[in-house]
Amino acid sequence: MKLIQFGLLGFVLLVGISAVAQSPVKWDFSSKKLDDKRFEIRLTATIQDGWHLYACEQPPDAIVFPTTVKFRQNPLVQLKGAIRAEGSLTKVREEQLGIESWQFADRVSFVQVIELKGKVKTNVNGSIEFQVCTDEKCLPNAVINFQVPIE
Repeated sequence: MKLIQFGLLGFVLLVGISAVAQSPVKWDFSSKKLDDKRFEIRLTATIQDGWHLYACEQPPDAIVFPTTVKFRQNPLVQLKGAIRAEGSLTKVREEQLGIESWQFADRVSFVQVIELKGKVKTNVNGSIEFQVCTDEKCLPNAVINFQVPIE
């Protein structure tokens, strides 16, 4: 019985690793200096043709999984304002269900302005949880950790 359980667990892990390795989204992380203490953090998703990624903000009746960006606490960094998305937002209405969702295809950057509390070198760390879909299927939610050096 234990052999069957271990075999099933191994299969589930292999499928999960395979799905992450073949993700239709490639992430890039960067920073851009705005002035002495302010920087722009860019989390950019390049999405394969035929796939889409859901926006952070969704209409109240949406049933999709929105993209969520979380920044880890850093005593040297202060977030300024809300994160914003730069990309071509598409609003899709599902007529049969009477609901709408907001999504991005091709490329989107999630941008957060930060301010350093002094002249220091540090990192901005966090995670992005997201879901990608085609018109026929969705992959399970994925979580990507990021680290962006600030100099």
